[in-house]
Amino acid sequence: MCGICGELRFDGQAVEEQRLTDMLSRLERRGPDDAGTLRKGTLAFGHRRLSVIDLTDRSHQPMVDETLGLAIVFNGAIYNYIELRAQLQGMGYSFFSGGDTEVIIKAYHAWGEQCVERFHGMFAFVIHDSRDQSLFAVRDRFGIKPFYYSHDQRRFRFASNTQALLAAGDIDTSLDAEALHFQFTLHAVVPAPRTVISGIRKLEPGHQIRITANGEISTARYWHLDATRLPQALSDDEWVEAIHAALRTAVQRRNDVADVPVGVLLSGGLDSSLLVALLAELGMEDIRTFSVGFEDQPEEKGSEFEYSDQVVDRYQPRHHKFLVPNEEVLKRLPEAVDNMAEPMFGQDAVAFYLLAEQVSQQIKVVQSGQGADEVFGGYFWYSRMLAESEGSRLDRFRKHYFDRDNPEYLRMMNSPWHTGDITGDYVADALNAADTFLDQVLRLDVTTLIVDDPVKRVDNMTMAWGLEARVPFLDHELVELAARCPPETRLKEDGKYLLKRIARGIVPDSVIDRPKGYFPMPALKYVRGEFLEFMRDILDSQCCRERGLFSRDYIDMLLAAPEMHHTRIQGSKLWHLAVFEYWLQRQGL
Repeated sequence: MCGICGELRFDGQAVEEQRLTDMLSRLERRGPDDAGTLRKGTLAFGHRRLSVIDLTDRSHQPMVDETLGLAIVFNGAIYNYIELRAQLQGMGYSFFSGGDTEVIIKAYHAWGEQCVERFHGMFAFVIHDSRDQSLFAVRDRFGIKPFYYSHDQRRFRFASNTQALLAAGDIDTSLDAEALHFQFTLHAVVPAPRTVISGIRKLEPGHQIRITANGEISTARYWHLDATRLPQALSDDEWVEAIHAALRTAVQRRNDVADVPVGVLLSGGLDSSLLVALLAELGMEDIRTFSVGFEDQPEEKGSEFEYSDQVVDRYQPRHHKFLVPNEEVLKRLPEAVDNMAEPMFGQDAVAFYLLAEQVSQQIKVVQSGQGADEVFGGYFWYSRMLAESEGSRLDRFRKHYFDRDNPEYLRMMNSPWHTGDITGDYVADALNAADTFLDQVLRLDVTTLIVDDPVKRVDNMTMAWGLEARVPFLDHELVELAARCPPETRLKEDGKYLLKRIARGIVPDSVIDRPKGYFPMPALKYVRGEFLEFMRDILDSQCCRERGLFSRDYIDMLLAAPEMHHTRIQGSKLWHLAVFEYWLQRQGL
C-alpha cells in the first residue's frame, strides 16, 4: 500500500522537480517506509512506500525494467501475484524482485492491457512505456484504491489524493456545480469522473486510461458486474455453502499475501466478527484484533464493546480496545478532515482516523468488514424500497435514500449553484436496466455508491497513518457470485441472510441476532454543546459567508434546531454543511 503521483508533459518540456517534490510531500503519510522518484524528460513518477510485500529494496518504486522498457508506480496489493509469477516464469520471464509490483510489469508486457483482467486485488497503478512514450493507468474494480488526475493541453498529472494535485498547482479550483448536487443529495457520493473541484477528476472503478505522448486520452471499462440468475437455481443451503467457500478464500488471500502480520478491525458487528471466526476456522493462530468506542449520548451508545468482547472471549485473539472521549474527537477532527481526499459526511470518518492511529502503532495491515451490507443486503432501506408498490424505480429509491430532494437542495443553495435534478437523472438511468429493481439497486450500491462511502473513507483514514485496510467482502469473485443470488434470498431475515447462516455456530448468537448497528459516533449525529458551537463558528465564518454557497435562511434553520434535521439514513444535515465548508477552508480553497 502506498501513495503514487506523476506527470507526463505533451509540450516537450521537462517536468519541474519542485512540482514532483510538492506532490510527494502530500503523500508521505500513505507511505512512511520509503520514497522514490523517476524523472526522465517529459515523464516524472513519484512514490511513497508502505512495505508489506517483499520488504527488500528490490521492490523499491518507481520500478523500472530496462529490458522491457517499462516503468511503474503502484498502490495496492495483488493477491494472486504468486500464481501469476509462476505462469509468467513458465513463459520465459525472469524476475529480480519477490513482490507483486514486478509481476504487474511482466503481465503487462505479456498480455497487454488485458493483463488487468487477471489481477485479484485492490490496485491503482500507472505504467510508462518508453517504446511509444505512453501511459497506461488502471483502477481496481471497486475503487478501493484512489486515483485522481488533472488533464490539459500541456500535461497529465495523477496522484493518490487531491491534496497532492492541489500542491502541484495550476488546478482550476472552482467548484463543480453538478458535483455539488451529488454531494448533498447522495451523502457525499460524487460518482467518478467528477469531484467537487472542477480541475480534478477521478478514474472510475473498473476502468483504465491510455494517454499518448501527444496528449490524446482514451478511457475503457474492463469489468462489469453481472447480476443475471444462474442457469439452474440453487437452494438456500447450496447458496450458503457456495458463499461460505468464496468468503473463506477471500479472507485467506488477504491474510496470507503479506510479509508482515495482518490483523482485524473488530467492530462488534456481524461482518468483522465473521472475519475473526473464519480466520480461526482456517487454523490461523495469533489473530490480532482492534476495537474503538466513544462516549455515549442519551439517544445512542458510543461503543459496541459488549458485542466485540463476546467474540474476543470465544476466540481469544490478541485484542486491543480503545475508548476515545468526546473532547479528543473534537480536538482531532481537523486532522481527520485534512486527510479526506474529498469532503466526507460519514460520521465515522474521525472514528476510523483515531482507531487507525492506535492500530498503526501495533501492525501495518488489517482486514475490515466494509462491503458486506452492500453485497449481501444488510441496510434497512433495501427492504423498504422493495416494499414500495407505487412510483418509478427512482421514486422508490429516492424516498428511502436521498439526503435531500431537489426542491430542498434548491432552498439550501444560493441561486448561482442551482441546477436541474442531476442526481435524480443519474440514478434513474442506473436503475432502468433490464434486471429487477433490487438487482439494480444492489449493483448501483456495490459499484458506485460504496466507492465514496464507505470505501474511500476507510482508505483515507487508515492510510493517513500508514495502515493498509483489506476488504474481503469486496473480493470480486465473491461479489460476482453474490450478485447472481436472488436479492430476495439475500434480504431474508432483515438482510444478510446468507452471512447469518454462515455465522451461526461460529459467531455468538447475540452478535448475529442484534439489530443492525453502525460505527457509532453519536456526538456528530446528535449535535449539541461544543460540537454545535464548532459547527456554528464554521458556518458563521467570514470565509463561509463570502463563499456564498449556502442560503443563510437554511443555515439558520439548521442551527436553530440541529437535532430535528436528519437525513433519511440518519445523518445530521448540519454536519453536512459544516464539514463541507470546513474541508474547503482546510484545503485553502
